[in-house]
Amino acid sequence: MPVFQVIFNEISAAEISQLPTLEQLEVLSEFQVRPEDLDGIEENDADAPFGHIKRDGSDLYRYRASDVRIYFAVSDDHQSVIVHRVLSKGTFQDFLFRANLPVGEDEALAESKQFWELIEEGERARRV
Repeated sequence: MPVFQVIFNEISAAEISQLPTLEQLEVLSEFQVRPEDLDGIEENDADAPFGHIKRDGSDLYRYRASDVRIYFAVSDDHQSVIVHRVLSKGTFQDFLFRANLPVGEDEALAESKQFWELIEEGERARRV
């Protein structure tokens, strides 16, 4: 089964490097994305490892690994995934608390201007 190549940008690489080494290894070993993982993602399935967020015709995906959320997009050539942001438990909980989101995680993020600003910053960052 083919697996997407994973590409981090400067921001997401720095974010994952902030995790303890063993947690980094665990998250990266879990984060193996195949095209079929992204097909038919159930909307509002809070327990699913993958989530799908849409905005203005753009597709963004979320991968949940323990207390870490990885937000990524599929490249135009469909050969790789580009990781825009890696948010750990502390940063993610703080973000949700500040945004005061009363609905499901992915649904709420799709409507959050601050979240999309984080993602857009990651999209503009240099890939490493």
